[in-house]
Amino acid sequence: MTESAPTTDLRLIKGARTRATIARHAVDVASVEGLTGLSIGRLATDLGLSKSGVATLFGTKENLQVAAVDAAREVFIERVVRPALREPAGMSRLRVLIDRWLDYATEPAFPGGCFRAATIPEFDSRPGPVRDALTRDRRDWLELLAREFLHAQQAGAAAPGLDPDEVAFEIDAVLSAANTALRLDDARAVPTARAIVDRILGT
Repeated sequence: MTESAPTTDLRLIKGARTRATIARHAVDVASVEGLTGLSIGRLATDLGLSKSGVATLFGTKENLQVAAVDAAREVFIERVVRPALREPAGMSRLRVLIDRWLDYATEPAFPGGCFRAATIPEFDSRPGPVRDALTRDRRDWLELLAREFLHAQQAGAAAPGLDPDEVAFEIDAVLSAANTALRLDDARAVPTARAIVDRILGT
């Protein structure tokens, strides 16, 4: 009994690491080819794993797609959100969120650029767990932007008459458009996005 416990723990750790590796590769593939382009067989071949092993870890293609959304979210949080949380709440944090997002799109963590921008159009009209995961991720991002803008208003650093949810929506729309422009090699994408965001924020 005591000898088998460490062996079981090692297997669980190895399984978790393998699952994370597969999910991370799934993000790279989906950022270019879409979540519908994912398959257990494709990822097994890419990573030199057995198809049955990948199937054991995820069960279904849908579970794999949701795992890819979650993995992409973690990378986004690490690259964009956590650095911004070191700044004071309000306009300073909001500015860093925007700057880090533009860095994240300019020097993309994924081959296809922003994962959210690349995959939401596939599932915006397809009810189910994948759409739910994408919706939660987008909602959390918009709520974060709106919350920081509200803090800025309360500190007197932003116009009091603007609706924080509308401002968040506008900023997200501009950033998503910048991501598309960057993928199309538009050299003006980032300065244009910055200029529009400055107008939105009234700075």
